[in-house]
Amino acid sequence: MKKLDISVIAGDGIGKEVVPEALRVLETIANVHGGLKFDYTHYPWSSEYYIEHGVMMPKNGLDQLSQSDAVFLGAVGDPSLVADHISLGGLLLNIRRGFEQVINIRPAKQVKGIVSPLANPRDFDIMIVRENSEGEYSSSGGRVHSGMDEIVVQNAVFTKKGVSRVMEYAYELARARGGHLTSATKSNGIAHSMPFWDEVLSEISQKHSDIQTTNIHIDALSAFFITKPHTLDVVVASNLFGDILSDIGAAIMGSIGIAPAGNINLNGKYPSMFEPVHGSAPDIYGQGIANPIGQIWTAKMMLDHFGEMEMGKIVLDAIESTMESGIKTADIGGHSNTKEVTDAIIAKIEEQA
Repeated sequence: MKKLDISVIAGDGIGKEVVPEALRVLETIANVHGGLKFDYTHYPWSSEYYIEHGVMMPKNGLDQLSQSDAVFLGAVGDPSLVADHISLGGLLLNIRRGFEQVINIRPAKQVKGIVSPLANPRDFDIMIVRENSEGEYSSSGGRVHSGMDEIVVQNAVFTKKGVSRVMEYAYELARARGGHLTSATKSNGIAHSMPFWDEVLSEISQKHSDIQTTNIHIDALSAFFITKPHTLDVVVASNLFGDILSDIGAAIMGSIGIAPAGNINLNGKYPSMFEPVHGSAPDIYGQGIANPIGQIWTAKMMLDHFGEMEMGKIVLDAIESTMESGIKTADIGGHSNTKEVTDAIIAKIEEQA
């Protein structure tokens, strides 16, 4: 039997509600399908942990997590307790950077049973591949002077290594999907980094001539996500552009509460981390109404990462079947609570067995 060690960080707010629900789904699919066993180690790291200990995670936190096969994260942040830059930097970003999770992947697809705000979504199915370690979010720059003389510099750092590896990953993903890769650029307005991005794309595309490649400026591409998302397959983007496109993708699906994500380590030295796109939503925490789909879909992505594609498909099919039956939370037009939605998904998985 294949055994996987999973580090679980429920985190803040609704993360503490939806993570246990997703683990119930994982246990169900493992039991029903057979041949797979999960061992969980739970960590209490959160904003409440910070209030008590003065840190979001202990100094040896990464060492503890490194013993696992993957990290399963709920949500991070509670501004009433800790400033966002402290909670995110001390936990989420610390793990991403410490574990060299250089690529972020986020699907955006029309989900059966969920009404897209688009008038004619036409079964779009996009995978956004975002560079996750450098680019516009590089911590390079600073401030000098003050008052009206104050100067702020924020440097976007792009390396040949970083750009190449995200494009290579995107091409391989496109080969396994629809055979079409779209690159997000802005070389007509950003004079150095984006022409460099385009040059690397041109170089790497020569090795992947079987994949149709399109290079589109980010402003036009953002519009295409709204007007013709069905024409897109795999989209590769820099850190900032990928972040923006991911939220557009969640919006056209119908709710950010259903969107999953994976932070991928490529060199095998450290575990990858899987998390939903939604935040901790402290305003609804404790009411039992949080949408568990984002966390459950995140579990599906973790299964795919481990090569358990059949199990992952069963989970996503169960999600869609549940939505189609009308069992969903209020944020996507339903009347069910968190547990009722999860119970229905589990029942669908068991039915398929």
